Amino acid sequence: MKSLEVLPFSDEHLEGAARLLAARHARDRRAEPMLPERFEEPGAALQELQAAWTKEGVSGAAAMREGQLVGFLVGASREPETWGENVWVELAGHAVADAEIVRDLYARAAARWVEEGRARHYTLVPASHSALVDAWFRLGFGQQHAHGVQEVSASIEVRPPAGVEIRRPSDGDVEALLEVDVALPRHQQDSPVFSNMPLPTEDELRKDWADTLAGGDEFALVAYLDGRPVAVWVVAPPGLSRQHRGLGVPDNAALLGFASTLPELRGSGIGSALTDASRAWAAEQGYTAMITDWRVTNLLASRFWPRRGFRTFALRLYRSIP
Repeated sequence: MKSLEVLPFSDEHLEGAARLLAARHARDRRAEPMLPERFEEPGAALQELQAAWTKEGVSGAAAMREGQLVGFLVGASREPETWGENVWVELAGHAVADAEIVRDLYARAAARWVEEGRARHYTLVPASHSALVDAWFRLGFGQQHAHGVQEVSASIEVRPPAGVEIRRPSDGDVEALLEVDVALPRHQQDSPVFSNMPLPTEDELRKDWADTLAGGDEFALVAYLDGRPVAVWVVAPPGLSRQHRGLGVPDNAALLGFASTLPELRGSGIGSALTDASRAWAAEQGYTAMITDWRVTNLLASRFWPRRGFRTFALRLYRSIP
Protein backbone atom coordinates (compact mmCIF):
# COMPACT_ATOMS: atom_id res chain seq x y z
CA MET A 1 0.00 0.00 0.00
CA LYS A 2 1.28 3.47 -0.88
CA SER A 3 2.41 5.55 2.07
CA LEU A 4 0.08 8.07 3.70
CA GLU A 5 1.01 11.75 3.97
CA VAL A 6 -0.73 13.70 6.74
CA LEU A 7 -0.78 17.49 6.48
CA PRO A 8 -2.45 20.38 8.25
CA PHE A 9 -5.95 20.89 6.84
CA SER A 10 -6.34 23.98 4.66
CA ASP A 11 -8.79 25.63 2.26
CA GLU A 12 -7.38 23.69 -0.69
CA HIS A 13 -8.69 20.46 0.85
CA LEU A 14 -12.31 21.61 1.18
CA GLU A 15 -13.75 20.31 -2.08
CA GLY A 16 -12.11 16.89 -1.81
CA ALA A 17 -13.17 16.67 1.83
CA ALA A 18 -16.76 17.49 0.84
CA ARG A 19 -16.77 14.59 -1.62
CA LEU A 20 -15.55 12.23 1.12
CA LEU A 21 -18.16 13.58 3.53
CA ALA A 22 -20.98 13.17 0.99
CA ALA A 23 -19.91 9.58 0.33
CA ARG A 24 -19.82 8.81 4.04
CA HIS A 25 -23.24 10.35 4.55
CA ALA A 26 -24.68 8.24 1.73
CA ARG A 27 -23.36 5.20 3.57
CA ASP A 28 -24.86 6.47 6.83
CA ARG A 29 -28.25 6.89 5.14
CA ARG A 30 -28.25 3.27 4.00
CA ALA A 31 -28.21 2.37 7.69
CA GLU A 32 -30.65 5.13 8.74
CA PRO A 33 -32.74 6.43 5.79
CA MET A 34 -34.32 9.18 7.90
CA LEU A 35 -31.08 11.17 7.80
CA PRO A 36 -31.33 14.12 5.35
CA GLU A 37 -30.76 13.06 1.76
CA ARG A 38 -29.42 16.40 0.52
CA PHE A 39 -26.03 15.90 2.16
CA GLU A 40 -25.30 13.03 -0.23
CA GLU A 41 -24.53 15.85 -2.68
CA PRO A 42 -20.97 17.24 -2.35
CA GLY A 43 -22.27 20.80 -2.69
CA ALA A 44 -24.50 20.50 0.37
CA ALA A 45 -21.80 18.63 2.27
CA LEU A 46 -19.36 21.43 1.42
CA GLN A 47 -21.63 24.00 3.07
CA GLU A 48 -21.61 22.01 6.33
CA LEU A 49 -17.87 21.52 6.15
CA GLN A 50 -17.27 25.21 5.51
CA ALA A 51 -19.38 26.05 8.55
CA ALA A 52 -17.19 23.75 10.65
CA TRP A 53 -13.98 25.07 9.11
CA THR A 54 -14.74 28.74 9.73
CA LYS A 55 -15.30 28.43 13.49
CA GLU A 56 -12.96 30.35 15.76
CA GLY A 57 -9.85 28.40 16.71
CA VAL A 58 -10.48 25.57 14.25
CA SER A 59 -7.66 23.33 13.06
CA GLY A 60 -7.27 19.85 11.68
CA ALA A 61 -5.47 17.44 9.39
CA ALA A 62 -5.73 16.07 5.86
CA ALA A 63 -4.51 12.67 4.64
CA MET A 64 -3.13 12.29 1.11
CA ARG A 65 -2.20 9.17 -0.84
CA GLU A 66 -0.78 9.39 -4.37
CA GLY A 67 -1.96 12.98 -4.61
CA GLN A 68 -5.54 12.18 -3.63
CA LEU A 69 -7.30 13.27 -0.43
CA VAL A 70 -8.32 10.10 1.43
CA GLY A 71 -9.33 11.60 4.79
CA PHE A 72 -9.78 14.77 6.79
CA LEU A 73 -10.50 15.80 10.36
CA VAL A 74 -11.24 19.28 11.73
CA GLY A 75 -12.22 20.42 15.22
CA ALA A 76 -12.98 23.58 17.16
CA SER A 77 -13.71 24.52 20.75
CA ARG A 78 -16.98 25.16 22.55
CA GLU A 79 -17.52 27.18 25.72
CA PRO A 80 -14.76 26.20 28.18
CA GLU A 81 -16.92 27.08 31.19
CA THR A 82 -19.19 24.19 30.18
CA TRP A 83 -16.84 21.76 28.43
CA GLY A 84 -13.43 22.55 29.91
CA GLU A 85 -10.52 23.24 27.55
CA ASN A 86 -11.93 21.26 24.66
CA VAL A 87 -12.12 20.38 20.98
CA TRP A 88 -15.23 19.10 19.19
CA VAL A 89 -15.14 17.13 15.95
CA GLU A 90 -18.69 17.32 14.58
CA LEU A 91 -20.39 14.87 12.20
CA ALA A 92 -19.33 17.17 9.36
CA GLY A 93 -15.80 17.36 10.73
CA HIS A 94 -14.37 14.04 9.59
CA ALA A 95 -14.57 11.47 6.81
CA VAL A 96 -12.10 8.88 5.58
CA ALA A 97 -11.74 6.46 2.69
CA ASP A 98 -10.65 3.81 5.18
CA ALA A 99 -11.46 3.82 8.91
CA GLU A 100 -7.85 3.30 10.00
CA ILE A 101 -6.88 6.66 8.49
CA VAL A 102 -8.75 8.54 11.22
CA ARG A 103 -6.09 7.39 13.69
CA ASP A 104 -3.34 9.07 11.67
CA LEU A 105 -5.44 12.20 11.28
CA TYR A 106 -6.16 12.42 14.99
CA ALA A 107 -2.49 11.87 15.85
CA ARG A 108 -1.55 14.91 13.77
CA ALA A 109 -4.43 17.17 14.86
CA ALA A 110 -4.38 16.23 18.56
CA ALA A 111 -0.69 17.10 18.91
CA ARG A 112 -1.61 20.75 18.30
CA TRP A 113 -4.74 20.61 20.46
CA VAL A 114 -2.90 19.27 23.47
CA GLU A 115 -0.02 21.71 22.96
CA GLU A 116 -2.63 24.48 23.08
CA GLY A 117 -3.92 23.11 26.39
CA ARG A 118 -7.15 21.67 24.96
CA ALA A 119 -7.18 18.24 26.59
CA ARG A 120 -10.88 17.28 26.43
CA HIS A 121 -11.73 15.84 23.03
CA TYR A 122 -15.23 15.08 21.73
CA THR A 123 -16.27 13.56 18.41
CA LEU A 124 -19.60 12.63 16.83
CA VAL A 125 -19.42 9.37 14.88
CA PRO A 126 -22.02 7.49 12.80
CA ALA A 127 -23.16 4.60 15.00
CA SER A 128 -23.59 2.22 12.06
CA HIS A 129 -19.95 2.54 10.97
CA SER A 130 -18.50 -0.08 13.34
CA ALA A 131 -14.97 0.07 11.86
CA LEU A 132 -14.86 3.84 12.32
CA VAL A 133 -16.19 3.62 15.88
CA ASP A 134 -13.55 0.97 16.61
CA ALA A 135 -10.80 3.19 15.19
CA TRP A 136 -11.82 5.98 17.57
CA PHE A 137 -11.96 3.50 20.45
CA ARG A 138 -8.37 2.50 19.67
CA LEU A 139 -7.44 6.15 20.11
CA GLY A 140 -8.60 6.06 23.73
CA PHE A 141 -12.14 7.35 23.17
CA GLY A 142 -15.23 5.92 24.83
CA GLN A 143 -18.97 6.33 24.38
CA GLN A 144 -20.52 9.23 26.24
CA HIS A 145 -23.77 10.06 24.43
CA ALA A 146 -26.16 8.51 21.90
CA HIS A 147 -28.43 10.25 19.38
CA GLY A 148 -31.64 8.48 18.36
CA VAL A 149 -34.43 8.94 15.81
CA GLN A 150 -37.84 7.51 15.02
CA GLU A 151 -40.91 8.24 12.93
CA VAL A 152 -43.94 9.90 14.53
CA SER A 153 -47.64 9.34 13.96
CA ALA A 154 -50.77 11.15 15.09
CA SER A 155 -52.52 7.78 15.42
CA ILE A 156 -50.63 6.93 18.61
CA GLU A 157 -52.97 6.18 21.48
CA VAL A 158 -51.82 7.78 24.73
CA ARG A 159 -52.61 5.69 27.80
CA PRO A 160 -51.53 7.36 31.06
CA PRO A 161 -51.44 5.22 34.21
CA ALA A 162 -54.46 5.39 36.50
CA GLY A 163 -54.80 8.74 38.24
CA VAL A 164 -52.39 10.51 35.87
CA GLU A 165 -53.37 13.48 33.72
CA ILE A 166 -51.15 14.76 30.89
CA ARG A 167 -51.57 18.36 29.82
CA ARG A 168 -49.74 21.61 29.22
CA PRO A 169 -48.61 23.41 32.38
CA SER A 170 -49.84 26.77 33.58
CA ASP A 171 -48.20 29.66 35.46
CA GLY A 172 -49.52 28.32 38.74
CA ASP A 173 -47.60 25.04 38.28
CA VAL A 174 -44.12 26.54 38.04
CA GLU A 175 -43.11 26.36 41.71
CA ALA A 176 -44.14 22.71 41.93
CA LEU A 177 -42.31 21.98 38.67
CA LEU A 178 -38.95 23.14 40.04
CA GLU A 179 -38.53 19.86 41.91
CA VAL A 180 -39.32 17.90 38.75
CA ASP A 181 -36.91 19.95 36.63
CA VAL A 182 -33.94 19.32 38.87
CA ALA A 183 -34.58 15.56 39.18
CA LEU A 184 -32.77 14.79 35.91
CA PRO A 185 -29.57 16.83 36.42
CA ARG A 186 -29.40 15.55 40.00
CA HIS A 187 -29.65 11.96 38.71
CA GLN A 188 -26.89 12.71 36.18
CA GLN A 189 -24.53 13.71 39.00
CA ASP A 190 -24.82 10.25 40.58
CA SER A 191 -22.99 7.03 39.66
CA PRO A 192 -22.24 5.92 37.01
CA VAL A 193 -22.70 9.20 35.08
CA PHE A 194 -20.81 11.51 37.47
CA SER A 195 -21.74 14.65 35.53
CA ASN A 196 -19.90 17.75 36.74
CA MET A 197 -22.51 20.12 35.34
CA PRO A 198 -23.83 22.38 38.12
CA LEU A 199 -27.49 22.10 39.06
CA PRO A 200 -29.63 24.93 37.66
CA THR A 201 -30.75 27.48 40.20
CA GLU A 202 -34.42 28.01 40.96
CA ASP A 203 -34.26 31.49 39.42
CA GLU A 204 -32.81 30.03 36.21
CA LEU A 205 -35.58 27.46 36.09
CA ARG A 206 -38.26 30.09 36.71
CA LYS A 207 -36.90 32.15 33.83
CA ASP A 208 -36.92 29.10 31.53
CA TRP A 209 -40.55 28.41 32.43
CA ALA A 210 -41.50 32.05 31.89
CA ASP A 211 -40.04 31.85 28.37
CA THR A 212 -41.77 28.53 27.64
CA LEU A 213 -45.15 29.62 28.95
CA ALA A 214 -44.91 32.93 27.09
CA GLY A 215 -45.33 31.02 23.85
CA GLY A 216 -41.77 30.37 22.75
CA ASP A 217 -40.65 27.59 20.44
CA GLU A 218 -40.59 24.96 23.19
CA PHE A 219 -43.67 22.85 23.90
CA ALA A 220 -43.96 21.30 27.37
CA LEU A 221 -46.18 18.41 28.49
CA VAL A 222 -46.53 17.65 32.18
CA ALA A 223 -47.86 14.56 33.92
CA TYR A 224 -49.91 15.23 37.05
CA LEU A 225 -50.64 12.62 39.71
CA ASP A 226 -53.49 13.65 41.95
CA GLY A 227 -52.97 17.22 40.74
CA ARG A 228 -49.22 17.30 41.51
CA PRO A 229 -46.64 17.66 38.70
CA VAL A 230 -44.46 14.54 38.66
CA ALA A 231 -42.85 14.51 35.19
CA VAL A 232 -42.18 16.91 32.32
CA TRP A 233 -41.26 16.33 28.65
CA VAL A 234 -40.21 19.24 26.39
CA VAL A 235 -40.30 19.21 22.57
CA ALA A 236 -38.60 21.89 20.47
CA PRO A 237 -37.21 22.58 16.98
CA PRO A 238 -33.72 21.02 16.67
CA GLY A 239 -32.22 24.42 15.92
CA LEU A 240 -32.54 25.38 19.59
CA SER A 241 -29.88 22.78 20.48
CA ARG A 242 -26.21 22.91 19.53
CA GLN A 243 -26.09 19.13 19.80
CA HIS A 244 -28.36 18.60 16.78
CA ARG A 245 -27.32 20.28 13.56
CA GLY A 246 -26.83 19.56 9.88
CA LEU A 247 -26.13 15.96 8.89
CA GLY A 248 -27.60 14.60 12.12
CA VAL A 249 -31.04 16.19 11.83
CA PRO A 250 -33.68 14.46 9.66
CA ASP A 251 -35.85 16.71 7.56
CA ASN A 252 -38.98 17.89 9.35
CA ALA A 253 -37.86 16.54 12.73
CA ALA A 254 -38.83 17.64 16.23
CA LEU A 255 -36.41 17.40 19.13
CA LEU A 256 -37.40 15.75 22.38
CA GLY A 257 -35.00 17.92 24.32
CA PHE A 258 -35.78 17.31 27.99
CA ALA A 259 -37.45 14.55 29.99
CA SER A 260 -37.52 14.36 33.77
CA THR A 261 -39.54 12.26 36.22
CA LEU A 262 -39.49 12.31 40.00
CA PRO A 263 -37.35 9.38 41.22
CA GLU A 264 -40.12 7.59 43.09
CA LEU A 265 -42.27 7.40 39.94
CA ARG A 266 -39.70 6.16 37.44
CA GLY A 267 -40.79 2.86 35.95
CA SER A 268 -44.46 3.61 36.58
CA GLY A 269 -45.42 4.05 32.91
CA ILE A 270 -45.67 7.83 33.14
CA GLY A 271 -42.58 8.36 30.95
CA SER A 272 -43.91 6.01 28.28
CA ALA A 273 -47.23 7.89 28.21
CA LEU A 274 -45.46 11.27 27.98
CA THR A 275 -43.29 9.99 25.13
CA ASP A 276 -46.38 8.83 23.24
CA ALA A 277 -48.10 12.15 23.91
CA SER A 278 -45.05 14.06 22.67
CA ARG A 279 -44.87 11.99 19.48
CA ALA A 280 -48.59 12.45 18.85
CA TRP A 281 -48.32 16.22 19.36
CA ALA A 282 -45.32 16.41 17.01
CA ALA A 283 -47.23 14.54 14.30
CA GLU A 284 -50.23 16.83 14.73
CA GLN A 285 -47.91 19.81 14.18
CA GLY A 286 -46.75 18.30 10.89
CA TYR A 287 -43.44 16.78 12.01
CA THR A 288 -42.57 13.38 10.54
CA ALA A 289 -39.65 12.44 12.79
CA MET A 290 -38.42 12.91 16.34
CA ILE A 291 -34.85 12.89 17.61
CA THR A 292 -33.44 12.82 21.11
CA ASP A 293 -30.16 12.04 22.87
CA TRP A 294 -29.07 10.45 26.13
CA ARG A 295 -26.02 9.69 28.23
CA VAL A 296 -25.03 6.08 27.70
CA THR A 297 -23.81 5.94 31.30
CA ASN A 298 -27.29 6.92 32.48
CA LEU A 299 -28.55 3.38 32.95
CA LEU A 300 -32.21 4.39 33.05
CA ALA A 301 -32.09 6.58 29.95
CA SER A 302 -29.92 4.23 27.87
CA ARG A 303 -32.51 1.49 28.35
CA PHE A 304 -35.64 3.63 28.26
CA TRP A 305 -35.20 5.46 24.95
CA PRO A 306 -34.37 2.44 22.73
CA ARG A 307 -37.36 0.64 24.25
CA ARG A 308 -39.49 3.60 23.21
CA GLY A 309 -38.46 3.04 19.59
CA PHE A 310 -35.49 5.40 19.18
CA ARG A 311 -32.82 3.99 16.87
CA THR A 312 -29.25 5.08 17.62
CA PHE A 313 -27.70 6.76 14.57
CA ALA A 314 -24.78 8.70 16.08
CA LEU A 315 -22.50 8.42 19.08
CA ARG A 316 -20.66 11.14 20.93
CA LEU A 317 -17.27 9.78 21.92
CA TYR A 318 -15.00 11.40 24.49
CA ARG A 319 -11.38 11.32 25.56
CA SER A 320 -9.68 13.28 28.33
CA ILE A 321 -5.90 13.73 28.40
CA PRO A 322 -4.58 12.66 30.82
